[in-house]
Parts: sequence; structure tokens; C-alpha cells
Amino acid sequence: MKPRLFPLFVAALFASTPALAHSTSDAGGGFVTGFLHPILGWDHVAAMIAVGLWGAFLGKPAVWLLPVTFPLVMALGGAAGAAGVPIPGIETGIAASALVIGLAVLLAARPPLAVAAIIVAFFAIFHGHAHGTEMPAAISPLAYAAGFVIGTGLLHLCGIAFGVLTRSKAGTVAVRSAGGVIAAAGVGFLTGAL
Repeated sequence: MKPRLFPLFVAALFASTPALAHSTSDAGGGFVTGFLHPILGWDHVAAMIAVGLWGAFLGKPAVWLLPVTFPLVMALGGAAGAAGVPIPGIETGIAASALVIGLAVLLAARPPLAVAAIIVAFFAIFHGHAHGTEMPAAISPLAYAAGFVIGTGLLHLCGIAFGVLTRSKAGTVAVRSAGGVIAAAGVGFLTGAL
């Protein structure tokens, strides 16, 4: 891309209307709408940062396996949502993901890697379905899907970046405390207080 066209490209990206998470009537964009969906939904933000935190807390290979598992399975949930496959309790599953994964971080849960991956994958279905229900109304469903997967990945990276603080004793306390805040937010999402 020519350097003089870059400002025009950036302006075009931000000219799209943002997603209002979980509202199918406002889905009309492509990449930017998909990208902003997880970032503008606090329930998504909490859960996706928690995945990165838990992966970092568990160390290798969980630090990359959990954040890779989540968007891959989320894409399957997204396909189910786009196809109109009903999954009950989507919002409850999304809220519970923040509670459960936040508690895993707070309590320093160290299950076998396969169990941690299954927990993350289970909740990814709900997040993906919420994204996928908006996809059919998007101008470009493929761009929308790419946007929400990349937005999700960046939130995981934020969690990982904070999670590397576990290399120190004080950092471990900070990360576990963040897990507690996320779990509390999960309770707020479940009860409708947030």
C-alpha cells in the first residue's frame, strides 16, 4: 500500500458503524463490525481476557493452547449461529464463562491441560454463537468473521500480557486478583447487575 493512501485506508476502517454486542438489528458492517463486537461487549472482554490470564498462569503449552482453542471453537459456534442453529442459554453461557474462568484464575486452578481446553472450548461455543447470529446481516460475513476472531485474539493477548506478571510473587497476586474481579463481573452479568 502506498504511504499516502494509508490515512484514507484508516479513515475507511473507522467509518463503519460499530457493533452493539448481541443486537442483530445493528449488524450491517464487515471487518470493523466483527472486530468491535467482542471489544464493545464487556461480557466478552472479561471472558476473553480471563482465557489469556489463565493460559499465562498455567504456563506452556496452555499459554498458547487456550487462546488458540477459544477462537477456533468460537468460529464453530459462529457458524452454528449464522446457520440459525438454536443453542439455549447463550447469554447465560457467556456470563458463566467470565465467572468460571475468572474463578479458575482466582483459585489458581491447575487442571490437566485437556480439561482446561475443554472448559475454554465449551464457553467459546456461546461466544461464537452470539457473534454468528449477527453474521448473516453483515455486508461481508467472511470479513465480519475475520474481524471477530482477530478482536478475540487481541483480547486474549491482553490477558496473556497481564498474565506474565505471574513470574513474580506480587504479580501472581495481581493476576489472581484480576481473576477475582472477572469472576465478580461474571456474577454481575448473570444477575443482570452489569
